[in-house]
Amino acid sequence: MRSGQELWSIPATFEISISHRSQTAEVLDRAKKQEVNQEVAVLVRVILPEAQPETDPLEELKGLAKTAGALVSGELIQKRETPDIAYYIGSGKAAELQRLVEFHAADVVIFDNDLSPAQKRNLEKEVKVKVLDRTELILDIFATHAQTGESRLAVELAQLEYALPRLKRMWTHLSRIKMGVGMRGPGEKQLEVDRRLVEKRIHELRSELNQIERRKERLVRSRQGTMTVSLVGYTNAGKSTLMNALTNARVLAEDKLFATLDTRTRRWTLPSWGPVLLSDTVGFIRDLPHHLIASFKATLEEANQADLLLHVADASSPAVLQQINSVYQVLRDLGIDEKDTLLVLNKVDAIADPAQLDAVLNRYPLGVPISARTREGFERLHQVVSAALSRSFRDVTVETDISNGKLLAYLNAHGEVLSTQYGEQKMLIHCRLPQKYLGSVGGDGVKVYYGGQAEHGVVLNGTTDALPAAVPPADSPDSTPNISSNPK
Repeated sequence: MRSGQELWSIPATFEISISHRSQTAEVLDRAKKQEVNQEVAVLVRVILPEAQPETDPLEELKGLAKTAGALVSGELIQKRETPDIAYYIGSGKAAELQRLVEFHAADVVIFDNDLSPAQKRNLEKEVKVKVLDRTELILDIFATHAQTGESRLAVELAQLEYALPRLKRMWTHLSRIKMGVGMRGPGEKQLEVDRRLVEKRIHELRSELNQIERRKERLVRSRQGTMTVSLVGYTNAGKSTLMNALTNARVLAEDKLFATLDTRTRRWTLPSWGPVLLSDTVGFIRDLPHHLIASFKATLEEANQADLLLHVADASSPAVLQQINSVYQVLRDLGIDEKDTLLVLNKVDAIADPAQLDAVLNRYPLGVPISARTREGFERLHQVVSAALSRSFRDVTVETDISNGKLLAYLNAHGEVLSTQYGEQKMLIHCRLPQKYLGSVGGDGVKVYYGGQAEHGVVLNGTTDALPAAVPPADSPDSTPNISSNPK
C-alpha cells in the first residue's frame, strides 16, 4: 500500500497492485496537498468468543492501515461464534459490506482476521474490489520498512510462505504447456511450474537465513564478556525512543507501527554498575503470523541470548493490558518466556488519568513507570536494572595453583575479583561472577566454593570452614569449554 506506482510484490509475478481512487472531492484535495496517492479502505473485523474485550475493536487495524498508507473511510464489525466457511462474515454481512464499499467508493477491504484463499475469492467476487487479510497487511508494512539485506530476505520468505497455498487464485493462464518433439504428453500446468519455482526460492531463502542465523549466534556469543540487555515489546511502545535516550544511539524512532525491523546494539553505561550492551528488536503485535516470527528468528537472536529482557509497554494505550499479554505470548512462542524480564511502563507523560497507570500497576506491581521522552523515572530504571543483573552473580571463592594466571585473567575479565590470597602452592580468589560463566571454571586442581571462604585450613575472611562446591562438574552437559588450570 505504498505511494506512487510502487508494488508490494514477490517473485513469480505475485503482486498486490495499488489503484488510486478517492472517495470525495475532499479526499482528492487532501491527497493533492500531501502529494500522496492513497487507497480508500473499509475495515472489517469478526469478533470471536475468545477475543479480549476492547473499547475500540478496530483501533489497532486503523493504525496498521494508516502505516500502510490507506485512508480509512468505513468500518464493519460482526460478532460470531464461528467464522462463516464461505465469507468469514455471514452472507448478509457480506451484502452489507458490498453496499458499504460502493457508498465509500473504496479501493480495498481490509480484514482484521486471517482469511482462507476460498474466503478471499468469494469476498472479492461479492464486493468487486481487492480484499486483504491481517497477515497480508502486516507483510506489506514489513516489506515497506525492511532496510537491510537480512530483513528483506526474511520478509520475502514470509511473503512466499504465505503466497504458496494461494497461488491458484493468481493465475488465469492455466493452459497446458506445449511440448516439443520427443517431449509429447500432457505437459504441466503453469501453476505447477510456478509452485515449484516458489518452493525452490523458499528453500534458497531458508538456507541463506540459516547462515545469517549462525553468524548472528556466533556474534552474540562473542559478547559474553559483557552483560547484555534486550528491549522487547509491542510495536510503537517506544523501544527505539528509549534506546536513543539511554545510549544516544540515534536510531529511527517514529510514531508508527513497525518503524524498526532490524536489531541494533549499543553500549549503555549504567550508573553504579558499568557498561552493558543494549539491543533494540522488532516490535510484536497481537496474532503475529507464526511464519513471520520464524523468518525473523535471526533478528530476534539478541533477545534469545540476552541476560535480561526489558519489556517496554505503552502505558498510555487503553489496550495496554492486552498488549502486555500479547508480548508474553510471542515470548512463549519463541521459547524465551522464562528469561529474567522487567516490565517498563513507558509514555507515562501521555497519561491523562492517573487511575489508568494505577490499574496497570495493580496488575503488575513490579512495573517501572518511565517516560522515554522526558526521562522521567530513569533513576529508578537504572536501579532496578542494576539489581536484576546483580541477581545473576554468585559470590564464590576459587582455589587453584598459584601458577594458573589464565584462570585469574578469566575471572577478572568476566567478573569482579574482590580479593586474592597467595599461599606457597595455592591461591584463593574471592570474586563475584555471573552464573553463566561458572561452568567454565574447573579443571585439575581447581575448586570452587560459595561465599568468601575455603577449605584445607586456608583462612579467608577470618574462617576455615569448608563450603560445598558452587558449580557443576567441569564435564557436565551445561558446561562450556573449561579454563584449564595448566597454563600454556
